[in-house]
Amino acid sequence: MKTLLLVDDEPMMLDLLTLYLSPLGYQCIKKESAREAINYLESHHADLILLDIMMPEMNGLEACERIRQTWDIPIIMLTAMSEKSDIVKGLNYGADDYISKPFDEEELIARIEAVLRRQKTETGKVTFRGLLLDEDSYELLYNGAGILLTPKEFGMMSLFLNNQNKVFTREHLIISIWGYEVSTEDRTIDSHVRNLREKLRKAGFPADNHLLTVWGVGYKWAGKETL
Repeated sequence: MKTLLLVDDEPMMLDLLTLYLSPLGYQCIKKESAREAINYLESHHADLILLDIMMPEMNGLEACERIRQTWDIPIIMLTAMSEKSDIVKGLNYGADDYISKPFDEEELIARIEAVLRRQKTETGKVTFRGLLLDEDSYELLYNGAGILLTPKEFGMMSLFLNNQNKVFTREHLIISIWGYEVSTEDRTIDSHVRNLREKLRKAGFPADNHLLTVWGVGYKWAGKETL
C-alpha cells in the first residue's frame, strides 16, 4: 500500500482528498501545516506528498525546498488558479508536478499515478542537476556526456547522491566502499574525493558547490547549491 502525505491547512480539503484516494488503496496521512508534515517525515515514510502552496507560517514553496534538502520523495503542488505564477517556482524548488484547485478527481488520480510510475521506472538511476547516475550500467553522465570513474569513485558517488545532505565520516566511507576487512587510511578517502571533484569539474559540473568537506568530520553531498 502506497502512503500519501496530504498537506493542507483546510481540513475539508484533506477530507476530500482522502475520500477520493483511500478507496483506491492509498494510505492517506493528513497534516494541516508544513511543519507537521516535516515532523512526520522525520520518523515516517511517505511515497508521495500532495502539498498546498498557500498555508500560514510556512507556505508550500518553502516546505518543498526544505523537504528537498533531506528527502527524495515525489511532490505534487496544489495551487489555486490565481497562483499560477507560483508554479514555476514550485518546479524550480523541486516539485515533480502540480494540479490546480478546483481539480477534477480523475485528473488528480492520473497525475499521482503518473508521478509514482516515473519514480518506479527510475529505480537504479539517480538524477541531480544534469547528472545521471545509472547503477545498473555503472555509468555517470553529465548533460549526456560520460564521466569515467573508477569502481571506488562510482561507489562513493552513488553513496553521496542517494544520501544527499548526510555527512559521512571517513571511517564510514572506508567501511561502505572498501569493506571491513581492508586496511585503508583516511588520506586514501581524501585522495578519492579530490579525484572525484576534479573529474566532475572537468565535465563542467560545479562540484565545489555540492561535494563538500565537513572539517574535522568527513564529507557530504549538498542537495542545494551553496552560494
